[in-house]
Amino acid sequence: MSEQPTHQIRAAYTASTVTVYQAYAPRLGLPAARDGRFPASWKRDRMTWIKPSFLWMMYRCGWAAKKEQETVLALEITREGFEWALRNACLSHYDAQRHADRAEWKRQLRRSPARVQWDPERDLHLRPLPHRSLQLGLAGEAARRYADEWIVSLTDVTPLAHRVHAAVRDGDLAAARGLLPAERPYPAGAKLLAHLAP
Repeated sequence: MSEQPTHQIRAAYTASTVTVYQAYAPRLGLPAARDGRFPASWKRDRMTWIKPSFLWMMYRCGWAAKKEQETVLALEITREGFEWALRNACLSHYDAQRHADRAEWKRQLRRSPARVQWDPERDLHLRPLPHRSLQLGLAGEAARRYADEWIVSLTDVTPLAHRVHAAVRDGDLAAARGLLPAERPYPAGAKLLAHLAP
């Protein structure tokens, strides 16, 4: 089996949508899942982070057990919106190869409605893997577009998180793997990630 590229978007996607994950407290997550959109209390003026990796989301929310992260949502969003965010994103950290200096990076950060962070992907035991997983932070215009234009469907996948975790706890990794969403390399193309993949 060939080695995975260190920085590559892997996601469940269709011809027109890509699935990302977020975890919320039930007071936000449950109404969102019920209504197919975020409730009025969802803050459009705050940065929100979306993750195409189910297992990275499980690492972040502790299999939906961490406080205020007990409801895991799978959000199908338009690929058009996802790619707009990538085109308009900058790295969340300073990179000497991509930025003339720290001041230029900070200017980019202030101007960009989205930011990208690459974190170690996780295995079924939530241990870090050598390749990285994308996190995409949305603020300002990007957060508003995400909430109001890009969401095609919104599903509560907390029961799935619990089933996968139970299989892992039972030592049945084959069953756990069989439950995972089918994530594959996203056809972003080098041009779309040129300013984001170190």
